[in-house]
Amino acid sequence: MSEPLFVGVDVGTQSVKAAVFEIGGICLAEAAVPLALQRRGADEVQQEPEDFYQAATTAIASCARGSGRPGDVAGVAVAGQMAGVLGIGADGRAVTPYDSWLDSRCRGEVEEIAARLGDRLVELSGCPPMVAHAPKIAWWRRHRADAYATVARFVMPGAFVAGRLCDLDADEAYVDTTYLHFSGLADAAKATWSPELAAGSGVELEKLPRILAPTDLVGRLSAAAARDCGLSAGTPVAAGLGDTAAGALGAGIVGPGQLLDTAGTASVLAMSTTAFRPDLSGTLVQMRGAVPGQWIALAYLAGGDLLRWLPQVLGASSLEVLVEEASECEAARALFVPHLGGRILPAAPWARGAWVGLDLSQTRGDLARSVLESVAFEYAGFLGRARDLFAEVVPGDVRVIGGGGADALWNRIKASVLRRPYVRLGRESFSCRGAALVAAAAGGAVDDLAAVALATTAEVERTSPEPGLETLYARRQRDYRAAVDLLVPAHQLVPAHQEVHL
Repeated sequence: MSEPLFVGVDVGTQSVKAAVFEIGGICLAEAAVPLALQRRGADEVQQEPEDFYQAATTAIASCARGSGRPGDVAGVAVAGQMAGVLGIGADGRAVTPYDSWLDSRCRGEVEEIAARLGDRLVELSGCPPMVAHAPKIAWWRRHRADAYATVARFVMPGAFVAGRLCDLDADEAYVDTTYLHFSGLADAAKATWSPELAAGSGVELEKLPRILAPTDLVGRLSAAAARDCGLSAGTPVAAGLGDTAAGALGAGIVGPGQLLDTAGTASVLAMSTTAFRPDLSGTLVQMRGAVPGQWIALAYLAGGDLLRWLPQVLGASSLEVLVEEASECEAARALFVPHLGGRILPAAPWARGAWVGLDLSQTRGDLARSVLESVAFEYAGFLGRARDLFAEVVPGDVRVIGGGGADALWNRIKASVLRRPYVRLGRESFSCRGAALVAAAAGGAVDDLAAVALATTAEVERTSPEPGLETLYARRQRDYRAAVDLLVPAHQLVPAHQEVHL
């Protein structure tokens, strides 16, 4: 009898990826299908939900053919981008566009919810007020009332795709526990919806889906979806999980103190813990991991957007050209504040960015290097807060995944700023691997997620901190913080205790 195979899907911002894995971690085939991102100005960013399904089934079908063993696929799970929402009707089909995590039209609602709920929001959800599910849903209710009225449930892209694969209706719609922090509507520790937070956010509980664990089975491939995917009808589909949680699992981040850098569209620094400990400073989000009992403290910024913007504004033919020029420049000659579309954490949606400390001797390589350094300086703030909040946890090496993880200069910068070795692993498609592991666990093929995830990740490259850079960056971090404080003054922070009526 052939060994069972499992498909993991990652519905990302720029593309949908899929991969077919053996339980031991060997990837038999992988594919990526690009997605269109609709931008209407700096604040409005959305995508078409049906594009997610079409791209996912195209990628799965490519993998099924490439594996040579489509009949051995024993399960599917879908991961996806986490902080945006879309509305589905009673039949499970989309009735709104996907309101992206990059869309910041709900900034006013963020401030109102923060003022209404104060620290209670963080205490229950583990997440500070930010551009995520609750304010987005409140925005749709206020500004798109006609569309809002047609919404039976609000879901995330991964659950939407899984629902389409299984032909689920709105009553069967779901969200898994790894997304609950971003909802701003859940008692995260209890994994239940919170009437208190819903009332304070102006969100109707009946618009929210049921809550499941990542390894719960949600259905089986319908005959139509099976044809689209090139798989057998009736193949089990697991609930899946958010892309950050999936990436952590795929990278073997399963124990306390392990650090993960996701260098993708979002630049995420995360630390694995075993405690739910809300951060009232508003810096860190507390996310449930895929492993039972695991919590992940994380924060992030839109680093991928910076890297796409940089060649355009500096007139370079590619980012690779700029990185090469940056590698020939001295460290930290200029400072860059990266919050071009607002700061995500701690939340300051009205913040903007700048270059600071320029002189006539500097080149575009200096400017490019300062952008890479800015992400590392933000990470240093995130890690510092994690160490304050989890004093008993000893941070270890940083495992880096995502497209930026292949950049040797950036890894050297971040290792020196964080004073932690950076480790690259012998795999790509980490989120797909994490989703595939969840599918295997849901089908009973894996008993211990943590053990299998850790045993099937291998280190291929290690970048140690450079003592000279460590000293320089420790000094320049103080200058960076001063520049951020100048550009993000206290009056731009999300208010904590102002009375606002929704």
